[in-house]
Amino acid sequence: MDMTFLLQLLINGLVVGSIYSLVAVGFVIIYKATSALNLAQGEFLMVGAYICLDLLSKHNIPFVQSLLITLAFSALLGLIVERLILRPLIGSHLISVIMVTLGLSSILKALVQLAYGTDTIPFPEVFPSAPVQIGPIPVSQGYIYSIACVTILVTILTLFFKYSKTGVAMRATASNQQVSLSMGISVKKMFAISWAISAIVSAVGGILLGTIRGGIDMSLSFMGLKVLPVVILGGLDSILGAIVGGVIIGVLENLSGGYVDPMVGGGAKEVAPYIALILILMFKPYGLFGKKKIERV
Repeated sequence: MDMTFLLQLLINGLVVGSIYSLVAVGFVIIYKATSALNLAQGEFLMVGAYICLDLLSKHNIPFVQSLLITLAFSALLGLIVERLILRPLIGSHLISVIMVTLGLSSILKALVQLAYGTDTIPFPEVFPSAPVQIGPIPVSQGYIYSIACVTILVTILTLFFKYSKTGVAMRATASNQQVSLSMGISVKKMFAISWAISAIVSAVGGILLGTIRGGIDMSLSFMGLKVLPVVILGGLDSILGAIVGGVIIGVLENLSGGYVDPMVGGGAKEVAPYIALILILMFKPYGLFGKKKIERV
């Protein structure tokens, strides 16, 4: 029974951690391109989940089509935010950009609350409900599909950044904007693409969370802040770090919730990621895979 319980916690942690990784990748993509943290990442996730829910429930559009429309909407949202809100701030102090994204998060939350209210709305059943037996543990097919979706999307992003012309240009922009400009790369275009991709991966994370939870509400917006320890743990500029950090935090949360919470009366699940973050940063100040920056004076 103890081993079964442990395996169940590990599987749950892996599923949640994979979604953390996906949202963290959105953070990293924007940070690598613009050196700014997008504090509205959780709201991008929430908006994507609500749009997909609306298409499925109110308009009875099949899931695949609803997903594609949601991703297109999210990409457009990312492009609009970058063009109208962030682009005028190019050259501004970093704190100004961060504060603007914080204000954007409040605006998106208010709009979603105005449109859908604050009550939890059931998410339509997308994946088959019958569990799959893996060894001694029955595992929800939603969990399996979620991990598969995250794996496929992360693989596509990795190949995109490594082999596509646009992906290489984005990496060059992230490395050195001045050199990229001198080579004819449109830095503004790379910024826009970064925001679009970030919004897309966040929307996928929101949809997967909705299917796993069986419903969505305003609490999805806090996922952005919840994923921050993942981003910092893995290294702000490392996609691999975001993936590894997400899995670590997801598994750690579930193990703490299963074993430590009953002993201390609760709360350990929420605190454990930050304790792990502090301990790791004591030895790896730039995160597990972050690049150490050396300034010459």
